[in-house]
Amino acid sequence: MTTDIGTAIGDTIDAAAVERLLARARRDIDDGLLPSAQLALAINGEIVVEETFGAATPESRYCVFSSTKPFIASCCWILIQEGKLDVTKRVVDYIPEFGTNGKEVVTVEQVMLHQSGFPSAPLGPPQWETKAGRLEAFGKWRLQWEPGTISEYHPSSAHWVLAELIDRLSGEDFRDFLERRVTSPLGLPRVLGVTDDAPVMVPVPCGEPATADELEAVLGIRELPATEVTTSAVAYLSRYEARAVGLPGGGGVMRARDLALFYQALLHNSAGIWDPEVLSDGTGRVRSMLPDAWTGVPASRTLGLVTAGSDGLGSMRGFGKTTSARTFGHNGAFGQISWADPETGISFAYVTDGLDEHILRQGRRGIVLSSLANECAK
Repeated sequence: MTTDIGTAIGDTIDAAAVERLLARARRDIDDGLLPSAQLALAINGEIVVEETFGAATPESRYCVFSSTKPFIASCCWILIQEGKLDVTKRVVDYIPEFGTNGKEVVTVEQVMLHQSGFPSAPLGPPQWETKAGRLEAFGKWRLQWEPGTISEYHPSSAHWVLAELIDRLSGEDFRDFLERRVTSPLGLPRVLGVTDDAPVMVPVPCGEPATADELEAVLGIRELPATEVTTSAVAYLSRYEARAVGLPGGGGVMRARDLALFYQALLHNSAGIWDPEVLSDGTGRVRSMLPDAWTGVPASRTLGLVTAGSDGLGSMRGFGKTTSARTFGHNGAFGQISWADPETGISFAYVTDGLDEHILRQGRRGIVLSSLANECAK
């Protein structure tokens, strides 16, 4: 389904650019590489273009993996503006059970910036299903390096800590708090702890991994580091029992339009959810430029988001080549895309159930789609 470009978007969007975007997104489906995908383009608080490709419907929901993380950050921003959360304080000041094995020095800010030193800390089923199980895991976690000295992506561990902070400081389950304070006021559905019977697209592995020679030519390494983000692990997140848990760092379930509209809210704050200064800080103040431990690219991280930056490395951070330096967002594993550009007013989301195992092809796809999406603004 495509919005009627000629009547629905007036003078805000370039119809020819939209067709180029849709053609590129459709190509991977037509070529049999990906089973399905959705994309949505929004401006001025409204969806102006959306399309579903392949074996899905416009109402199909997708696992968006780490594109979930800004939703958790947006809850933290509310707690900051209410004076309940001070990111300069130590996590142990709020969660005493966390203060074991040297972790008592970790600050909330370090957790939100992926500088907290426990990127591989384990927590999975069934332990993640209960607060007691999660706190037991916190107590066992150990530091892998000194907090604040390295920027290394924490796929899930950091956001379990943030979820516990939301629970304690709000007095409400983090999944319910997100729905009541963020998504519901925005007219969006529940996206974490989703237990209804409506279908969710099941992620499936696609394609072949990049060869060692390909990796070396582009990334300078012959082997990717082993992490918890595997095709089997992320595919599990579509199962009912995993969706019910609502993994705070990667368990969001939604349509592309929901993701694009969330980013419009971050641009315009039309529902008045966030204090303007706190929102500006969260979407625009870069607090970390430490080089990424894997890629060496400066992190360009805010409290919960990544910005494209003005150093010409925006595409290495998951953005397009046409997005402005102020563009902010957070992509998800295996090609999920979500961002907003304050310069054009565009927000863009692309979701797929195809787990493309070729990380270089996956990255190129994201750069091209994001570049084409931002060209849609007149």
